[in-house]
Amino acid sequence: MASLRNIPAMDELLEMPETRDLQTKYNREFVVGQLRLAVDDIRQELKLAKGEPGKAALRTGILARLRDRISQADRGSLQRVVNGTGVVLHTNLGRAPLGERALENLMIMGRNYNNLEFDLEKGQRGSRYQHVEELIKQLTGAEAALVVNNNAAAVLLCLTALACGREAIVSRGQLIEIGGAFRIPDVMKQSGAQLIEVGTTNKTYISDYVQAITENTGLLFSAHTSNYKIVGFCQEVGLDELVELGKAKNLPVVHDLGSGILADLGQWGLKDEPTVKACVASGADLVTFSGDKLLGGPQAGIIAGKRAYIEAMKKHQLTRALRVDKLNLAALEGTLLEYLSGEPLKRIPVLRLLTASVAELRDRAELLAGMIRAELHAGEYIEEVDVVPVDDMVGGGAYPTYKIDGYGLEIAFAGGILEAVSRRMRLMNPGFIARKREDKMLISVRTLLNGDEELVVTMLRSALEAESEARKESGD
Repeated sequence: MASLRNIPAMDELLEMPETRDLQTKYNREFVVGQLRLAVDDIRQELKLAKGEPGKAALRTGILARLRDRISQADRGSLQRVVNGTGVVLHTNLGRAPLGERALENLMIMGRNYNNLEFDLEKGQRGSRYQHVEELIKQLTGAEAALVVNNNAAAVLLCLTALACGREAIVSRGQLIEIGGAFRIPDVMKQSGAQLIEVGTTNKTYISDYVQAITENTGLLFSAHTSNYKIVGFCQEVGLDELVELGKAKNLPVVHDLGSGILADLGQWGLKDEPTVKACVASGADLVTFSGDKLLGGPQAGIIAGKRAYIEAMKKHQLTRALRVDKLNLAALEGTLLEYLSGEPLKRIPVLRLLTASVAELRDRAELLAGMIRAELHAGEYIEEVDVVPVDDMVGGGAYPTYKIDGYGLEIAFAGGILEAVSRRMRLMNPGFIARKREDKMLISVRTLLNGDEELVVTMLRSALEAESEARKESGD
C-alpha cells in the first residue's frame, strides 16, 4: 500500500521543529512514545482509507495527533465532573465532595512539613493517629479510635487482630457484598478467621448465635445492611441483643456500620440509618465505618470502640500496611472539626445537599431552566425545557430503598441528538453526567454545586454548537 510507505520515518519526525520543541517541554522518552502511538493511529486509518495522501499531509496529520495525545496525557485522566444525577454519594463520581475546612487543611499540610508523627510538646516521635482520635472519641462517645485507609481495611484489621485462626460468627442475612465483588466471607477468609454462618437469609435468632459458640469462637460479627433491605417474613438480631450475648460469653462484638453517620438527619426523613454514637452506646466493642460517605470526608476506615482492642490493633503488623496517609488525615481532621463547630449541616457539602428543602430545589431548577430558555431555547435543537419533580438518592451504599423528593429539569432535544449531546458533555473537561428519562435529559439540581448552573449552560451550548457543526459537515 503506497500510502503506508509515505509515512515519514521516526528520525525525520523527531527532527522537525514542532517535535523538537515538545522535547524541550516534556520528557523525551514520553514524546517518543506518544509519537509512535500517533503514527500507529495514522497507520490504522490509512488501512481503511480509499485515498493516498502524500508525505506532507501525513506529516501534518501525525503532528496533530501527537499534539492531541500529549495535551490529553498532560491533563491526566482524573478530572472534575459536574454531577447532575441526583445521587449525592455517587461512588463512581468520587463520593463525598469535601468541605472548605477539609480542603484548607489539606492544602496547608500537603504544601508544608507537618507534625504527622512528631510530638511537639515532648520533642520526640509521636503517633499519626493522635490528630483525629480525640475528635472521633468526642463525636462518638468511644473510648478510643483508629483510622485506616478505608472501611474494608478496617473490617479486615478487626477480624485479623481479634479472630485470626478462630471463629467469627455472623448471620447469613448479613453476608453482604460491599461492591466490586468485595464480600464479607472473602474478607473473613483473607483475615484468617473461620466464618461461621448462623440462621437463614431471612431469619436469624439470638439462639442461633448461642448454639454456634464454641471454645474456638473469637468474636461475634454484625454487619449493617446499608446497601440493601430484607423485608417481609424476616427477623434479625438487634445490636443490643448481640452485645448482651457477647458480654455473657466474654466475646467481643464487631459491628460493621458501613456508611457511618454522625449527624441525626431524622427530621429530613432520613431515619433508618443508625448513628455511630448510637452503635457505640449500645456497647459494641468495635464499630467500623467509612469517612467518605455520610460522614462527608475523605476516604478512610474509622474504627471506634473499646480502648483495649484499639490499642491491640495499633500494634498489629497489618496496621502499617493499611495506615492512612497525611493528606487523608488532614482532610478527615478538617471534616471532624466542622462537626464540632456546631454547623455541620451548612459546612459539610454532603449534609447540605441531603437536607436541601424541596422549595429551595424547585427554585434552583426554575433558575437553571430560565437560563437555558433565555440562552439556548431559541436554537434549533432544544424543543422543551420543563421543571419536574424527581426522586433523588443518597447513594454510597446508604438508604438503598429511600427516595428523596427533589426537583430538576427535563430537556427534550430535536433531531434525535440526545445521545450525541450527552456524550459530548460527558467528554468535556469538566465532564457532565445526567440521567435519561423517556428520551429526555434529566438534570437533578440537588447535586449541582455552587456555580454549576452557569457551567451546565456553557457546556450545553458548546455541545449543541459542536453537534451542529458536525451535522453540517456530514450533510445531515
